[in-house]
Amino acid sequence: MSETNQQSQDVGVVTGKVVSNKMDKSIVVLIERQIRHPMYGKRIRRSTKIKAHDENNICQQGDIVRIKETRPISKTKSWTLVDVVETAVKI
Repeated sequence: MSETNQQSQDVGVVTGKVVSNKMDKSIVVLIERQIRHPMYGKRIRRSTKIKAHDENNICQQGDIVRIKETRPISKTKSWTLVDVVETAVKI
């Protein structure tokens, strides 16, 4: 029972890297994935940039974050921040 609950909660949750936090209460997250070419079988990298809602402005550029799909918040935002997995090292 708990396994099915955990799986249903993970649907729509992805992990990515914050590439921009210059907007107020918003971040841009880069999602990278690998697919196999249908004919040749070579692995190809694909990436997508997603705008997500960051209510408390806690994310910094370079952070690894987990976001989940939600109802539309604005014209371009349908994702919200779940938690920060790893913080970026400042130099």
